Amino acid sequence: MSHPITYSPAFTLVPTYECFNRCTYCNFRTESGSPWLSLAAAQQQLTRLQGHGMIEILILSGEVHPQSARRAAWLERIFDLCQLALKLGFLPHTNVGPLSRAEMRQLRSVNVSMGLMLEQVAPALQQTVHRHAPSKDPAARLQQLEQAGVLRIPFTTGLLLGIGETEADWADTLAAIAHTHQRWGHIQEVILQPHQPGHRQAAAPCHGATLLRALRLARQILPPEITLQIPPNLIRRQTALIDCLTAGVRDLGGLVPLDEVNPDYEHPPLARLKQQLQRQGWTLQPRLPVYPAYDDWLEPPLRAAVRDWRDRLAALPTPGP
Repeated sequence: MSHPITYSPAFTLVPTYECFNRCTYCNFRTESGSPWLSLAAAQQQLTRLQGHGMIEILILSGEVHPQSARRAAWLERIFDLCQLALKLGFLPHTNVGPLSRAEMRQLRSVNVSMGLMLEQVAPALQQTVHRHAPSKDPAARLQQLEQAGVLRIPFTTGLLLGIGETEADWADTLAAIAHTHQRWGHIQEVILQPHQPGHRQAAAPCHGATLLRALRLARQILPPEITLQIPPNLIRRQTALIDCLTAGVRDLGGLVPLDEVNPDYEHPPLARLKQQLQRQGWTLQPRLPVYPAYDDWLEPPLRAAVRDWRDRLAALPTPGP
């Protein structure tokens, strides 16, 4: 019998690469002053995607400081990009760092789901890789998970592995995610992301054996309804990917043309990935950025857009054995 593994056909829009954090491992950020993505440029990109099977538009941004005079304009640009994606028939998912409750409430109306990597709840990292990254404070990020629950936002979070944390830190981080989900029931998936060195920052890679240990621990600690996700472009050996599926991974996340956070690591071609998994008894299937259990949480216009996409996916041919 074939076992389903899901992925999201996705495209990333980056409002800005500027970020007031300076994580030592980052291959994404630029200094303040770089141009922001205009709505006209975004419309050109999204219009070219129409009719090519793309579903999710991931809005992924560097962070403008909460006290900056540009913060309101930054949030407005994110909101407008989400609205544009919806207008053109896509489903937005926003991940732009910690937000206030008012900011999250505003974006909730134009997103079918949202996300924020918890990374690690290890305070010691504030003295090392996160020394110059104020918004990586574990308490601030945990508060974001709580706010998402209160606001009934379908949410994705995850761990970044191999940045100086311990296995005890993994357990603490996973337990924190499990606790907030038990309160609100809003965590649809947890990403286990192995850190890999890039062209800007050349830290040591996170190896497959480390990822497997983290995956097994995650499946022990997290409630079973939370889906485990890994990014296949960061798994360096084909056999390691199959090992991850065997350990409980059921989703490969957004398969995007360019991984903006890890630009040195291309996703494998979809056809090759499907064949690789099929040989091992797995079937790769597209999904929406919101899981069916959360459809009723959405505002009516979003719910209608999601229903339309579910009908379209249901009409696709069933994958063969």
